[in-house]
Amino acid sequence: MKARHLGGWLVANFLILSGGVKRRRKKILREECIVALCFHKPTRAEFEQCVKWLKKHQFHFLSMADVEKLTKNGLPFPKGGVLLTVDDGWQSNEANIIEVANEQQVPVTIFVSTAPVEEGTYWWTYVSKAKRQGITHVPVSTMKKLPNEDRLLKVAEIRKVVTVERSALTASQVKQAAQSPYVTIGGHTHTHPILINCNDRDVYEELKVCKEKLEHWTSKEVNSFAYPNGDYGMREIKALRSLNYSLAFTTKPEYITPESLKNTYELPRFMFLEGASFAENICRMVGVWKQAVKKLNRYLN
Repeated sequence: MKARHLGGWLVANFLILSGGVKRRRKKILREECIVALCFHKPTRAEFEQCVKWLKKHQFHFLSMADVEKLTKNGLPFPKGGVLLTVDDGWQSNEANIIEVANEQQVPVTIFVSTAPVEEGTYWWTYVSKAKRQGITHVPVSTMKKLPNEDRLLKVAEIRKVVTVERSALTASQVKQAAQSPYVTIGGHTHTHPILINCNDRDVYEELKVCKEKLEHWTSKEVNSFAYPNGDYGMREIKALRSLNYSLAFTTKPEYITPESLKNTYELPRFMFLEGASFAENICRMVGVWKQAVKKLNRYLN
């Protein structure tokens, strides 16, 4: 990973020094465009640095309520908009995301999986620890490709012999976070399965249970959702619509424009990479990273 991040730092600095980042940033600020960003569990320094950089360069921070109003033509479409989102609901989000959002007075949405809140952690933390201990040789990436019933069986066996510490927010922390004027709580399924690997009944229950529990804990309506791993299909969209979710986010690295906002259940986001250099994440935030890496791979191959 150190070699990978060093390579990323070199590529990112070339994009910055060559003016590519500056040109793209200026283009975003003068066009009807929203940059939706996806975090998971950044350090406080990483998240705070991003917020301050976006503020310095005059991005317009939007809440999830603002985006919903935009879908109903309740607000003029912004130029240089930015939407901060966080997936999973890690316990470190309280100090590293929520406190920073309150201090900097910027809106953020945290998409929470509810079973980890109740149980303490996520299924892949068990798998990762079991792999480190030699209990299993199956990596998390392979588990994600299994039919959901098979994955559940394998994880259940691992949980019999592996213990892990709490890493998810508690219900009281979710409730407290929702009381902030800067924090919105969204759904991220109940147990965080890969939805396209689930049967129809399980997809519906995952979305329904998550919504009900979050609304019970927060006493607020939950209208937004993020697909685990970014995987979805028309079946998932239909289920979300039937349960009165109004917005859903993917991991497609694209900008939200007036045209793409029409597809309210397929909204794109750029991924922040924890542990990478800030230079690389600047490139990711303005949307030049993916394209640059593709060009570099074509050149090297």
